[in-house]
Amino acid sequence: MLSELAATWPLWASLAVVCAAIAFYMLDRWSMELVSVCVMAALLVLFTIPGAHGADGAPISAADLLSGFGNPALITIMALLVVGQGLFQTGALEGPTKALLAGYDKRPTTTLVLAFLAVFVTSAFVNNTPIVIMFLPVMTAIAMRMNTPQSKLMMPLSYASIFAGMTTLIGTSTNLLAAESYLRITGQQLGFFDQTPLGLILAGAGFLYLVIFSRFLLPNRRGLSDDIVQPSGKQFVAQIEVTNGHFLQGKKPIAGMFTDLPDMTVRMIQRGERAILPPYEDISLQAGDLVIIAATRSALQNVLARQPDFLQQVWQASGADLEENGKPSTLALTEAVIAPGSRMVGRTVEMLGFRRLTRAVTLGIQRRSRMIRTKLGEIRLESGDTLLLCGPVEAFRELRSSRDLIMLEWSQTEIPLTTKALAARVISVCLVVAAATGFVSILHASVLAAVAMLIAGCLNTRQAARSLDLRIFLVIGAALAMGMALEKTGAAAMIAHAVVNLASPFGTLAVLSAIFLAVAILTNLLSNAATAILFSPIALSAAAELNIENPLPFLLAVIYGANCSFATPIAYQTNMLVMGPGHYKFRDFMTFGAPLVFILWFVFTLFAPWRFDL
Repeated sequence: MLSELAATWPLWASLAVVCAAIAFYMLDRWSMELVSVCVMAALLVLFTIPGAHGADGAPISAADLLSGFGNPALITIMALLVVGQGLFQTGALEGPTKALLAGYDKRPTTTLVLAFLAVFVTSAFVNNTPIVIMFLPVMTAIAMRMNTPQSKLMMPLSYASIFAGMTTLIGTSTNLLAAESYLRITGQQLGFFDQTPLGLILAGAGFLYLVIFSRFLLPNRRGLSDDIVQPSGKQFVAQIEVTNGHFLQGKKPIAGMFTDLPDMTVRMIQRGERAILPPYEDISLQAGDLVIIAATRSALQNVLARQPDFLQQVWQASGADLEENGKPSTLALTEAVIAPGSRMVGRTVEMLGFRRLTRAVTLGIQRRSRMIRTKLGEIRLESGDTLLLCGPVEAFRELRSSRDLIMLEWSQTEIPLTTKALAARVISVCLVVAAATGFVSILHASVLAAVAMLIAGCLNTRQAARSLDLRIFLVIGAALAMGMALEKTGAAAMIAHAVVNLASPFGTLAVLSAIFLAVAILTNLLSNAATAILFSPIALSAAAELNIENPLPFLLAVIYGANCSFATPIAYQTNMLVMGPGHYKFRDFMTFGAPLVFILWFVFTLFAPWRFDL
């Protein structure tokens, strides 16, 4: 007994580290980054102890444990985050998002169903990671229109893409790895749609669970970004100067409204010394007109993003510095409040020479006390006025120390460079097509797409670096290290064999059900790829021991179970991708995902006899 324990103590020590890691992740008293670093440190120390080696007697080196940081899956995720940031910076998904949301007010339920259906269908034939990346802003927009926290939609988004992985051979890389084991061991090939019938049933049960329980079990948690994107009725008074070639030149009102200024109210048109007030009927805007509007920040930002030439005109009119190519550098919008006792009180923006002092342009002024109908440059500032500023991010950093302005830094957002939107869309489509057709691997496609985003100017290196989430990097690296330790020490194989041996006396269905449950639990601790590779030979061996002629049901049990990556954020890369936008904690996945794992296990056990004629 003691000799056996002495020989296998690394196995039990590895299991103890994994259990402790899960416990600390769930307690959420320390950051996931700190827990991940401590887990890797514990494993590195563990396997430096004399006698700590793998099941085959080979030592487990630091290079083995840290190899996860060079894992293709991790590099792929990092590259896809850069691609997603490029799509965001250019506003490339703004058009498709608006098209999808166009019918939301009339058919909100239909719009939401269509969004999830699009994710499901696309993810069945394309790697689901870029699909989730592309739909993150769509779900953010839907959450904003629903006035609900993003936490109610982000986890279902990830789960919908995972459901799709159960339905086709190329749904996930896990399926391909299991199919390779099937071909090597039995000499048979797994058909493209062999897993589809039962996969659709499991996906249907999963969606039913999402519809019923998401409102109860998902956290109602808002982060700072939710507060920023919530619709606000705060109106700014802004001014648009019509110049030659301006997008408003020659435009006429329709029913008193200018269709090129959506969600904006034109309060006055200043033509020379003449002030034209509403209602507007037979009038055509001319070069030299000053259009005084009232609009929300969101409406102003949409016009700036949609009309890059207008943005350049505003910037040039301000007298601000331009880059050598004549185009404005990356600009941002932020809000600032005139402080009590400020030297700006009683003066106009023009009198202050505001743009020369701050390198920022005042786009609008908001005053709660009364409606303003005058030119922007003639408004005398009062204490408490809110200014909507447009300028380089560096200019806003310099204004932090100002005693005259209170910078609302939480409100700062960058203006998408829509001139690069087409390039970003082309790069993303090429990424999806190249990966889906197998022309190149998803790793090569994602890295090349990330580099292309940088070369095409869709984002700069600072924005790319900001998109690389350190938490995702460390948590996935630690998860892969734990998976390596369980594999090398034989702990994973021990669990697998124990499950099969325990269930075999109760018949074929019991073994299938036990394999599904064991794989589903282990896939949330290891990577799903490692679990599929580990369990496929064991499941096929169990089929041989039970004298089953067709081992396909046993392989499909492994595939379905390996795709039940719902109970932990480290189980699958899309869970990590939605963790930040959804403001989730580790225990949120356990609360909402763990019941789903057991429900799908029950559905599999219920329908397996029908599907496999057991």
